[in-house]
Amino acid sequence: MERHRIAIVIPALNESATICQVVEAVNLYGVPIVVDDGSRDDTAKLAKSAGAVVVSHEHNRGYDEALNTGFNKALELGSELIITVDGDGQHTPSLLQDFIDQIDAGADIVIGVRHKRQRFAEHLFAGFTMLCFGIKDPLCGMKAYRTEIYTALGHFDSYGSIGTELMMFAALNGYRISQLKFVTRERTGQSRFGQVLEGNYKICRALWRTLLRYLAYRIQPKSKVL
Repeated sequence: MERHRIAIVIPALNESATICQVVEAVNLYGVPIVVDDGSRDDTAKLAKSAGAVVVSHEHNRGYDEALNTGFNKALELGSELIITVDGDGQHTPSLLQDFIDQIDAGADIVIGVRHKRQRFAEHLFAGFTMLCFGIKDPLCGMKAYRTEIYTALGHFDSYGSIGTELMMFAALNGYRISQLKFVTRERTGQSRFGQVLEGNYKICRALWRTLLRYLAYRIQPKSKVL
């Protein structure tokens, strides 16, 4: 797939220490779109200077809304493939080619599988998605999506699912999902989930909302998870 057809969406909040490095590294694989989610530092300015398309929220609106904004911008640019990458430098940029290759091979979504998950609540969420969909790491921030899936749903996230609603939609509607294991690097700065207790609370809240929605659908997933 041609580079200009690929958007790399990077939600960012106070990532001035790493954003330039991340943007410059992913620029080889696609068009970097940085969504500055109300940062109090120079994240937006630095991202733009590094060559990213920058969209800024005046106030912090959260991870899900940052992804909604980034996907809408990618759609405006005519992207056929959207890959999400964290702005803290944890994701190795060279992995992007592996995600692109999986899409070229026929996958509709590629979900990254981290070598370790740090929070108890992440294991709970992963247990739910593994049982229901065969998805091992739903909260990994590195995923690739064919744009048509986003267009079919009409939004990335509508209920605070921490970036998992589009993935669930795909699983319930027979899209082909692939998974890719990788090793994360050490994070620079604070997690997007906050401190330990705050992070576990946010994840458990998202899991509860997701579970209620899943029970309401009562549809067995038909996608082929590799």
